[in-house]
Amino acid sequence: MNARRNIGRILLGYFFRGLLLIVPVAVIFLVAYEVLTWLDQIVQVDIPGLGVLIVLASVVLIGWLGSTFVYERLAEIGDDILRRVPFLKTVYDALKDLMEGLVGSKKKFDRPVLVTPQDGSGLGQLGFLTQEDLSQIGLGTGYVAVYVPYSFAWSGRLFIVPVSAVKPIDAKAAEVMKFILSGGVTRVEDE
Repeated sequence: MNARRNIGRILLGYFFRGLLLIVPVAVIFLVAYEVLTWLDQIVQVDIPGLGVLIVLASVVLIGWLGSTFVYERLAEIGDDILRRVPFLKTVYDALKDLMEGLVGSKKKFDRPVLVTPQDGSGLGQLGFLTQEDLSQIGLGTGYVAVYVPYSFAWSGRLFIVPVSAVKPIDAKAAEVMKFILSGGVTRVEDE
């Protein structure tokens, strides 16, 4: 009876280890398949996969046009139109700044920090220093803006904290973001 329990525990352990290996790979393949299927349906052609290539080529072409003088003028006109509509202006500006902060030339999530409360509790949160000068919102040089992303989500909170509560981290920003988003499961490599 005891031997059967041990065999059962061993088999159960192998089962869970197998799940740990299979589930992440299966989820990645499933998500990739769904995304590629969705992209392929944007431009409907009879050849499977050609829609994806057309969409990707279009995005590259738009990116190339975005770096030319002709497109810059068109973008300015579109930008002016969007800035004149009150509600759209707010949403457009926020999304534009977020995209610039994530992947544009004005990357803002490149300075990982540890934020510790002043209460002496020893707790801390990982985040990214996004602004050092908060004079535009009426705060002096004693405060900074730190964005703290949530684990397992692409959202987070913005904290305004005293400079003394922020400690720079000597690690790659991408590694810290991965560490936060995974709930602290992944390893952070030194910069």
